[in-house]
Amino acid sequence: MNLRKSVLTLSLLALTQVACSSTENESISSVNSLSVPENITTPNIVRTQAVGDLNFTDGYPSDETMSKVQRYMFVQRAVNAFVDGIPISSMHAMLEGGKSLGGKANQSVLISESLIDKNSLWLTPNSTTPYISIEVDVKNGPVVLDINSAVLGLVDDAFFKYVGDIGLGNPKDKGKGGKYLLVHDSFEGEIPSGFIVLKTPTYRNWVPMRLNSTKDVKQFKDTFKMHPLGQEPKMDFIDFSSVKYNTIHANNEDFYRELNAVIQYEPITAGDSHYRGLIAEIGIEKGKEFNPQGEQLAALKEAAGIANVHARNEAFRPTNKDVYFYGDDRNWFLPFGSTMSHEFTKDGKVFIDDKTAFHYIATGITPLMTAQFDGAGSSYLVTTQDEKGAALDGNETYTITLPPTPPMKRFWSFMVYDNQTRSILPTEQRSGGFDSTGEVAKNQDGSVTVTFSPTKPEGKVNWVQTLSNKGFFVMFRMYSPTQEWHDRKYMIGDLIKQ
Repeated sequence: MNLRKSVLTLSLLALTQVACSSTENESISSVNSLSVPENITTPNIVRTQAVGDLNFTDGYPSDETMSKVQRYMFVQRAVNAFVDGIPISSMHAMLEGGKSLGGKANQSVLISESLIDKNSLWLTPNSTTPYISIEVDVKNGPVVLDINSAVLGLVDDAFFKYVGDIGLGNPKDKGKGGKYLLVHDSFEGEIPSGFIVLKTPTYRNWVPMRLNSTKDVKQFKDTFKMHPLGQEPKMDFIDFSSVKYNTIHANNEDFYRELNAVIQYEPITAGDSHYRGLIAEIGIEKGKEFNPQGEQLAALKEAAGIANVHARNEAFRPTNKDVYFYGDDRNWFLPFGSTMSHEFTKDGKVFIDDKTAFHYIATGITPLMTAQFDGAGSSYLVTTQDEKGAALDGNETYTITLPPTPPMKRFWSFMVYDNQTRSILPTEQRSGGFDSTGEVAKNQDGSVTVTFSPTKPEGKVNWVQTLSNKGFFVMFRMYSPTQEWHDRKYMIGDLIKQ
């Protein structure tokens, strides 16, 4: 097995228990006669839960011990490569999904002209506003985006890092439109004046945008232009409404092949050098073939299984209690709620599990997602459990009641997602949710009760359809919430099982 012979100083996966037998004590006693501190020595037998007994002769590891630890370290590094690489493979899957529909970088504009629905495998989208998805590749030079519509958009690079905002969130645009120029940060040519310049460290970049409604689609298509700098536009529009295609990364050993594809294409200057060192230890290195076989492939399968479980643990039942929006009072959480940072940083550190949870169930990164100003941005809460802490079950009926007068300037929305795909639950209800842009049945006091169930209850109800024998989770969105929301003064309840 071609596993690397290196040792990590700290193992977060091993719960190592060291115990010395009489044989071990003899070895240490001879050392102690030289007044050597016992805590810097290694006994003849080290007992661990992770890999069993490890045997040494006066500190020298046996062949069996060396083999055990090498494999363990390979699996551990592969687990960390998966967890830390979720944003990278997720972006790769998004861009490759566009290519599967015939999309081309710097040319094709994917747009859900009649809204996205259950057919598209896409991490937690909403079905209320049209989505636009574009790949911009600056490997061969800068690319122009000429926008003449009020859009809410952003640019994320191939490693899912934030590059800049487009449209309403850009201070030079503010929804009025503008000419953007995406430039690789190594570009040394002349940049013409009159552009909003966004520099990116990677070649491939994703530009998602949202329009306010389907009524705005025509105006966008009539006025939007995209082309490499100095060339004439050669564009096509692809409507992906109701189209079956996948934008989600693999959760098995194929994940590492997706990761390798990114590393091979992007410049070696992109990304983090420590991460590149980590993945090199499992065989992923720019300019080198990656074709795992035999025991190496078996170890990658094992690692992918462990890493996927960890990601699901954090995405569905976060261990960081600070992400819960209302503390211990509710089961609603916000993946970056403990930091309110799009980089998941606070107090000089990255909150790794929060970052993992977010990228496992969501897509698109911008500081606007964490904005807490009155009427700014949007807020997304997630729940996977009912009021008693039980997992949401498609066989059951649940209700939730929103207090009167939700603090927002636009609208609120409930959406249900499939636990497996983290995409819109594939029910007969095409929208996959219920929101305040349509007709809403209110209670006498002005509150709103929403029902989640596999079949529609009798009477006039606000209904979200679920699927029998299918697990699901719920996302509640507040678009342009006011300060009352940010201050947690307006509290929504948990889902109540009926």
